[in-house]
Amino acid sequence: MRYPFRLTLLFLLGFYFSAKSQQIPQYTQWFWHQFAINPAHAGIKPCADIKTLYRAQWVGLDGAPNSGFFTFSTPLYTKRKKYLSARQGIGAKFERDQIGPFTANRFNVSYAGHFNFSKDTRLSIGISAGFQQWVFDKTKTTTLVADPLVAESNSMIAPDASLGFWWNGKNYYMGLAIHQLARSSWGDIGDEARFKFHTFLNGGYRWVLNDNFTMIPSALLRLPPKGPVSVDLNLLFDFRNQFGFGAGYRNTDAIMAYFNVRIMEQLTIGYSFDYVLSQIGRNQHYTHEFSLGFSTCKSQGKSKTACPLFE
Repeated sequence: MRYPFRLTLLFLLGFYFSAKSQQIPQYTQWFWHQFAINPAHAGIKPCADIKTLYRAQWVGLDGAPNSGFFTFSTPLYTKRKKYLSARQGIGAKFERDQIGPFTANRFNVSYAGHFNFSKDTRLSIGISAGFQQWVFDKTKTTTLVADPLVAESNSMIAPDASLGFWWNGKNYYMGLAIHQLARSSWGDIGDEARFKFHTFLNGGYRWVLNDNFTMIPSALLRLPPKGPVSVDLNLLFDFRNQFGFGAGYRNTDAIMAYFNVRIMEQLTIGYSFDYVLSQIGRNQHYTHEFSLGFSTCKSQGKSKTACPLFE
């Protein structure tokens, strides 16, 4: 590996930790995009599921992060051969994360098995594998004086893998996902210069308030290898499976608000806003997320308070 690229990777690592972030991006709308963080969700629904999201972080700040993904998930078998027999699913995810002159591209395919212990309780286990590419673009950098250490663009490609577990009942769910299983080395930077495990723990519970409204409190715990632990606490309200809205708090940097609307039954549009509480937010650099989803699932015969997440 050439020395300029080693230097830029070290700079990237330092920037990420100083910004209280991670080697992988975080998202506010994670509860509507479970497959994006946990491969155990591949094919968990009896229909195809396509979703995409774009996150613009700290808008107005030069070189600020912007991230996004595209996911596709579908079951391999929609009908059970026997009552409560296991089902399988597959999926794919492409993710792009950019910060200043650095860009990370990731592509993974996923496989999951779904095992029912009763009509309403299920254990899902999934694994994803693929690759990630890290790119440094010298055209997006400037120096006060000519610097030979920032002389050229460069990139590296490394394997990537994740493992996920999911357990849900009729009104609750719990998930565990471990990312960066490959722990790929960053060449000859040093023994500790590598991608490291990132762990996600999340869960939620659904309360039926009346014939139209449900309330779902949820939480996500992010455990990076270094830096502060990040916790999202969210309270979501859903109206007849047509409109969802809520608010949340992230202990490291933000108060969040979000909504999601369903159009023509199968298309959903989502938006979230992060009011940044850290010093970066004092300059009014806020964060926005926009999402789209399409599902082939039909709702005929289902309760207006049924949650597709638990089916």
